[in-house]
Amino acid sequence: MPKLVVVNRAGEEKTVEASAGLSVMEVIRDNGFDELLALCGGCCSCATCHVYVDPAFAGAVEPMSEDENDLLDSSDHRNETSRLSCQIHLTDALDGLKVTIAQED
Repeated sequence: MPKLVVVNRAGEEKTVEASAGLSVMEVIRDNGFDELLALCGGCCSCATCHVYVDPAFAGAVEPMSEDENDLLDSSDHRNETSRLSCQIHLTDALDGLKVTIAQED
């Protein structure tokens, strides 16, 4: 069971356990982080689940799709580690993945 480290907008860090196969968005939402809106429910049609992936894991997460890239372009807070959390699916190889919830646009 992989662990996910989540840093909220206040800079507080919390480690949660997750089931492999769930998206990072689902794990964050199901663990009470209400600042991550995820309005589209994981359909990759909004950017309200924007997170920053720790650079140590940047090469380990699945590649970004063109749709995800286009949606992230709409964010004023995009950086080189920006991802939509609905598009990252946890695996045992991602145990310890650390993400920071991005500022809301």
